[in-house]
Amino acid sequence: MGHKDIEEKAEKLLSGLMAGTDIELVDVEYIRERNWILRLFIDKEGGVDLNDCQIISEKAGQILDKADFMGDNYLLEVSSPGLDRVLKKDRDFVRYAGHDVDVRLFAPVNGQKEMTVRLEGITPDGKLRFTGEDGQEQIIEKDKISQVKLHFSF
Repeated sequence: MGHKDIEEKAEKLLSGLMAGTDIELVDVEYIRERNWILRLFIDKEGGVDLNDCQIISEKAGQILDKADFMGDNYLLEVSSPGLDRVLKKDRDFVRYAGHDVDVRLFAPVNGQKEMTVRLEGITPDGKLRFTGEDGQEQIIEKDKISQVKLHFSF
């Protein structure tokens, strides 16, 4: 089973864990650093704290141990996505409409490969809408975008 398959299966298994709580499973990442790590990113209005991470970690660990589908030994980590969180899902693009984001493209569009713009949302056909500093709207297909992160400035 590939790492993307493991991420998807873990997300499906754990999405019910958050039902009825104010905590949202934002993302799941299965990567190899020194060891295999299954990293869960959770969030809620006002942010998560250490207690939220501990509770979800314990409950998620029980669910994942019972399902036993990964094959490899792994470490389970639960954390906040951070202030400069990566936006991946359509619901992220709706929720953070009106916020400044840093966009990295696979290939330049209008001569730019990286830009800070205001996220306007997502079109009905799944493209992302942005407004640049010059006030011009840009619509970019998601498959041309490497990463969209909330812009964080001091």
